[in-house]
Amino acid sequence: MWPWGHLAVAYLLYTAYTHYRFDRPPRALPLIALAIGSQFPDLIDKPLAWSVSVLPGGRTLGHSLLFAALLIPAVLLVAARLDRQQIGIAFLIGHVSHLVADLPPSVLRGDLAGTEFLLWPLIEQPPEDPVDGILDAILNYYALGPYEWFQFALFALAILVWYRDGLPGLATVRTSLRRRVVGES
Repeated sequence: MWPWGHLAVAYLLYTAYTHYRFDRPPRALPLIALAIGSQFPDLIDKPLAWSVSVLPGGRTLGHSLLFAALLIPAVLLVAARLDRQQIGIAFLIGHVSHLVADLPPSVLRGDLAGTEFLLWPLIEQPPEDPVDGILDAILNYYALGPYEWFQFALFALAILVWYRDGLPGLATVRTSLRRRVVGES
């Protein structure tokens, strides 16, 4: 899944959670954590596989359930110590939703091929075509097929829901940008 697809899935899940749990839309700081969490597996794996060849593929360490088993309690512990539980939960919803969204659609039919990344390094990954960075991936390896268009539609839906939620976080970003511009002048 592309970054905007991961962000859309994470936002839709998180806004459903906040509306259900707190009867309100999401807040700004948890949304920042959610956005980072929704990209976190790729922020670890893609550069370490594609740029420095430390990992064997773009879905390994950060995409592994073994890594998640260590990450989840660590994030919850740090969030509790800092009294920022909702920020930690938002980050983890983003991270876990990324792993689920990367499952191939064939999983719904019971075909588990393509899920090996969840158990890395216990299960060897299928070989990947060499990729020379994200731009190379966009230009040479991924065509705009139905799945990619579905992700654009999902992103559009997330934007509509964000609008319905009152554009949470936008005022915080505007204020921050205004302070930087005024502070630098």
